[in-house]
Amino acid sequence: MSGHHTIEKGANDAQRGKIFTRHGHLIAKAAQSGGDPSTNPTLRFAIESAKMDNVPNVNIDRAIKRGTGELKGEAEIAEIAYEGRGPSGIAVIVECLTDNKNRTVTNVRTAFGKNGGTLGNSGTVAWMFDKKGLIVVATEGKAEEIELEAIDAGADDIQAKEKTVEIYTPFTALHKTTETLRAKGFKIEKAEVTMKPKETVRIDDVEKARSVLNFINTLEEDGDVTNVYSNVDIPESVLEKIRK
Repeated sequence: MSGHHTIEKGANDAQRGKIFTRHGHLIAKAAQSGGDPSTNPTLRFAIESAKMDNVPNVNIDRAIKRGTGELKGEAEIAEIAYEGRGPSGIAVIVECLTDNKNRTVTNVRTAFGKNGGTLGNSGTVAWMFDKKGLIVVATEGKAEEIELEAIDAGADDIQAKEKTVEIYTPFTALHKTTETLRAKGFKIEKAEVTMKPKETVRIDDVEKARSVLNFINTLEEDGDVTNVYSNVDIPESVLEKIRK
């Protein structure tokens, strides 16, 4: 496990509420560039992602109207990124979408402080990551075909998983590559800009790994946090011990 982390999808109301809030912020932010998903690919991806997490259509429609300014009295959604060091010295980038910057920075700073981390200034660890486009495609028995088409479409790194193929592209080529693969009939599960670590920090100690995961989970549970990126690499064998 390394790089990009996402919140675990849970069944309880609190977790669902946080997931819905996060998607709402992503949609509202995307809609600031235009409320028509047919001409705004970022908005289209945000809506598709929300639907995969079962966000109700009424929530999606409201988020679009908020982004386009149709809802009066609603605070504008701001995009902020925080950087720092977490447990075991791992590099961390926390991306947030928020309507209250003071609340967000307080929560992020608290998460770092309570988990042995240090929140830094802009540029503290960003140089340790590359901005990339990430496309996750369902394998469906076509892994080799997907990989070949991805290479032809401009992919610069491909990682085959058990049920998916993760395709990294230059971030400027994300939408074009995604649409090319979609036109070939492949099932796109995710398409987003991500921060890929140039090098990773391997953690084989179970307790240190547990501490890192608790820290990342604390960040991800905040409703204002949209993405958490790190350079941690925890082997599957260690993750299995933690799950027991």
